[in-house]
Amino acid sequence: MAFDEMLTAENLPREPYKTYHEWYAGQDAAHLIRKAQDAENIFRKTGITFAVYGHEESAEKLIPFDIIPRIISGREWRKLAQGIEQRVLALNAFLDDIYHKQEIIKAGRIPRELIEKNSAFLPEMIGFKPPGGVYTHIVGTDIVRTGEDQFFVLEDNARTPSGVSYMLENRETMMQMFPELFTKNKVQRVEDYPRLLRQSLASLAPPGCKGRPRVAVLTPGIYNSAYYEHSFLADQMGVELVEGGDLRVIDGRVKMRTTRGYEAIDVLYRRVDDDFLDPLTFRPDSALGIPGIMDVYRAGNITIANAPGTGISDDKAIYSYMPEIVEFYTGRKPLLENVPTWRCSEPESLKYVLEHISELVIKEVHGSGGYGMLVGPTATKQERSDFAEKLKAKPGNYIAQPTLALSTVPIFVDKGIAPRHVDLRPYVLVSDKVKIIPGGLTRVALKQGSLVVNSSQGGGTKDTWVLED
Repeated sequence: MAFDEMLTAENLPREPYKTYHEWYAGQDAAHLIRKAQDAENIFRKTGITFAVYGHEESAEKLIPFDIIPRIISGREWRKLAQGIEQRVLALNAFLDDIYHKQEIIKAGRIPRELIEKNSAFLPEMIGFKPPGGVYTHIVGTDIVRTGEDQFFVLEDNARTPSGVSYMLENRETMMQMFPELFTKNKVQRVEDYPRLLRQSLASLAPPGCKGRPRVAVLTPGIYNSAYYEHSFLADQMGVELVEGGDLRVIDGRVKMRTTRGYEAIDVLYRRVDDDFLDPLTFRPDSALGIPGIMDVYRAGNITIANAPGTGISDDKAIYSYMPEIVEFYTGRKPLLENVPTWRCSEPESLKYVLEHISELVIKEVHGSGGYGMLVGPTATKQERSDFAEKLKAKPGNYIAQPTLALSTVPIFVDKGIAPRHVDLRPYVLVSDKVKIIPGGLTRVALKQGSLVVNSSQGGGTKDTWVLED
């Protein structure tokens, strides 16, 4: 049975929820229904949407938002934050190592071919150290909970983690809908994220930067699924939102077209994948990037966040080695555990996965967004059979994990509240220090019994409260 984060087995509120539960018990159902409708209207008017590629009904979908917050105690958060910081620092050390001395490979802790044959490994980054030695400027670590003190890392999102705009909009909406709750509960702030993001990025400007660093957000454009977030963050940080066509390499600098002519950019927060970043270095057919930007980058004249080549740390096969990676670079066991993982590239693991396919969750090593995966317990016999053939054909493309009983938090429904499974994506900023935003984005599987929380697969979001002690 899944762990209920709000209520005990005796149907009593757990400590973090006591004040909220008392408030909720005194609310009129019709009033809450109106508030839920008001919140949906705010999201609709604000344009808080995401794109679903290949969806027949609509390219733009409204993000479903639930008005019942997820509440985490200060004690629980400290435990999570310590584990997240350890993991993020280990990831950065891992990236620095594989692009330089490759000590972890020489020590036999990770197979060489897993790195060098990985499409996300960029030979162009070998021997290059980014400004400040930071590869992963922004990280979104996906965490699941299975018990009172049982937390697991599900994924490391170190390439271009998304969703932080929803975290900020969720909080603003809750404060607008229920201001009295923030008087009754001492909730830690998330509103400072845009300011902290800009500070963190600016602090890692190239050594030759003079004066206040100029920061810009690079977007693929209005048809990208996360364009709302790109424009939102640029606006909140007070920086320019640019597309590849707005930028040119002039005199060894990346410069932006303005009404005053071309002006240099010092830090580029890019939301464009590596393949499309520079048509002279990567895909020659890319119209989204800036020709020659990698030469400017390697010359030390611009900071790119996150650094090119960080995507290898998102690979789910690499994820399976994270306990070894953390211990290798920190000298300590991980404070946050991985979900147990079978590497289908290994014959014994593949045999086990095929024999237990009805019990497991199977994922593509390069997959994301809930696509390309099989949830064995809910799949049909035919779906499992078809997926087994994919596994046999290309076992190295997949990993498998047990089907965890993810914790639940109630959502608001017409007849009251009902438990639904959730995960959590805290956001981490890395410069000369690590800053973890207290809370993050809680994603919730709105369908009863579903374990898939991704918005592209019908999931919604909640405001996440971390209480002060």
